Amino acid sequence: MTLHWEGDGTGSDLPVLRRPVMIAAFEGWNDAAEAATTAVEWLRNRWDSRRVAEIDPEDYFDFQSVRPHVTMVDGVVRDVRWPSNACFVTQPGGARDAVLLSGVEPSYRWRGFCEDVLEVATRQGCEMMLTLGALLADVPHTRPVRITGTAADPATAARLGIERSQYEGPTGIVGVLHDTCRSAGIPSVSLWTPVPHYVAAPPNPKATLALLEAVERIVGAPVGADELVPAVEVWHRRVDEAVADDAETAAYVRELEARADEAEREESALPTGDDLAAQLEQFLRDQDEGGEAGTP
Repeated sequence: MTLHWEGDGTGSDLPVLRRPVMIAAFEGWNDAAEAATTAVEWLRNRWDSRRVAEIDPEDYFDFQSVRPHVTMVDGVVRDVRWPSNACFVTQPGGARDAVLLSGVEPSYRWRGFCEDVLEVATRQGCEMMLTLGALLADVPHTRPVRITGTAADPATAARLGIERSQYEGPTGIVGVLHDTCRSAGIPSVSLWTPVPHYVAAPPNPKATLALLEAVERIVGAPVGADELVPAVEVWHRRVDEAVADDAETAAYVRELEARADEAEREESALPTGDDLAAQLEQFLRDQDEGGEAGTP
C-alpha cells in the first residue's frame, strides 16, 4: 500500500471540502530556485491546514540520490526524515477550499505515483488540478515576473484562453501528472514562473510571490503575500549589488532588459499573471454555477 491516510486509515473521516482545488508543486526538475514548493509551503503555513494523507516513499525513490535526513540530540539519532509527499486539506475562508501537495519528484513508477495523487484529489472532491512550477529562463531580475499558464487538454485551454501545451521533449512529474488528469477527465492547469538563470540559487522570493498572488486570486482567500514583500526587496538589493560588481554580468542583464522590453511591446496581447488568475477564477465560478444548476 503506497497511500497512507490519517485518522481511520481510509480517508472516510476527513472533512467535507467546498469545491476544492488541488494545488501541487514538486522539488526537482520543475522547481527552479525552489520557488514553487516554497509557495505551497507558504500556503500550508499561512492557512489552517490539516494533514490527511502521505504517499509512501519506499516504492518511488532511489534513496542514494534523494537521501533521508537524520536529526540528532546529544549524539543520538532522534528522527529519520524520508522524502515526503504529503497532502493537506485547508479551508482558508475564500471562494473554495484546497488540497495542498508539496513534495519531491519521485525516482520510479511515475504513473503509479500520479494515480496515488489523483486518488487523493478524487476522494477529496477536487474539481481542478493546479500545479505550480518554476523554470530557469533568459529573463532579467529587474522586470516584473510574468506568469505563464498551460493546460493539457484542449477544452480547458480553450475555455481559459490560455495555451495548450505544445512542448515536446523530456518532462518532469508535472507533465506526467497533467497527462494523468487528462486521461481521467479532470481539468488541470499549470502555472509557471521564470527564474533568471544567472541567479538560480534558492530562495527566489520574487518568483514565489508571483505564484502566491495568482493563487490568492484563484482561491479567493488572502495568502499573506504582503509579508513576503520585505524579503523580495532584500533579495532584489542583493542581486543588484552582485550584478554591479561584475561588468560582464551587468552588460548581460542590460541586454536581457532590452529583450524583455521589446517582447513586452510585441506580446502585449498575451495574458498577464493577473489575467490568468482571473480566467481561472471565472472558470471555477462557471463550474460552481453549473454544479448548482445540476450540471454534471
